[in-house]
Amino acid sequence: MNYRKLGQYGIKVSEISLGAWVTYGNQVKDLETIKEITKLAYDAGVNFFDNADVYAMGAAEELMGQVLKEYPRHTLVMSSKVFWPTSEDANGRGLGRKHVHESIDRSLKRLQTDYLDLYFAHRYDPETPMEEIVTAFSDLVKAGKILYWGTSEWPAARIAEAVTFARANGLAAPVLEQPQYSLVYRDRVEKEIIPEAERFGMGLVVWSPLGQGVLTGKYDEGLPEGSRLAQYEQFRERLLTEENRERVKKLKTIADELGVTRTQLALAWVLRRGQVSSAITGARTPEQLQESLGAAELQLTPEIIEKIDAIFPPGPDCYA
Repeated sequence: MNYRKLGQYGIKVSEISLGAWVTYGNQVKDLETIKEITKLAYDAGVNFFDNADVYAMGAAEELMGQVLKEYPRHTLVMSSKVFWPTSEDANGRGLGRKHVHESIDRSLKRLQTDYLDLYFAHRYDPETPMEEIVTAFSDLVKAGKILYWGTSEWPAARIAEAVTFARANGLAAPVLEQPQYSLVYRDRVEKEIIPEAERFGMGLVVWSPLGQGVLTGKYDEGLPEGSRLAQYEQFRERLLTEENRERVKKLKTIADELGVTRTQLALAWVLRRGQVSSAITGARTPEQLQESLGAAELQLTPEIIEKIDAIFPPGPDCYA
């Protein structure tokens, strides 16, 4: 396993990381299976484990907490997120100071840890002043509840505003962004987010690097029962197009030439960019994770990247 810094900052994360979204508490509820997946990841060198308070309404954090408590805390980089509603209360959502401070305490309890290495503002909150958002997260850093904070799916202009305000006022600035990034969703990140990340020395930890599983080839011939896209219509309509199916089939030719799977090729393509610190993967089975881990040592030549870009050229994203 290789490790990369978060931009200019000192903390290092594994190139391949393990996330809980959709899987823990939803597709995977058996604790023993989660233990097996986590042990496989840890033994392979994965140190970054990603979560959020809203994943399975807290169950994902509880399950991950039960498992990760068995490992030395100093060897782990643990993260969670706050923004989406976690209750029906008027203040049970957003990035207001009250919700942020109460959410971190609940996440720490569920994850059975005294602090988080990374804490994300899960979306930008237009209802809360930037001063309040930045100050709330900076306060958590000063209190020792988190070491670094970041943004997730924020507009580039708001990322710049947060960093600029924090640095001008002696506050802890966001050090990383967590955007969606893959062969089927690349335009926004490459044109808007990466330039800002480079400008401010921020790292990127990207989610859905396999395009919700489309890039693995599992949807070549249809929609498997129980699959992610069978459950999430909002992703299926945008990602599972005939054009994408044909592109993914063409990707297999390149993968076969290299003696790797499409999963490994798609992950290596994401990691080809030095600005990407880690690709967050999910796994329902140890076999799925083992396949993803195979991308850690795969280096793509400029010729291979050119062939892949010819199949998946930059252009309007599927969510545009």
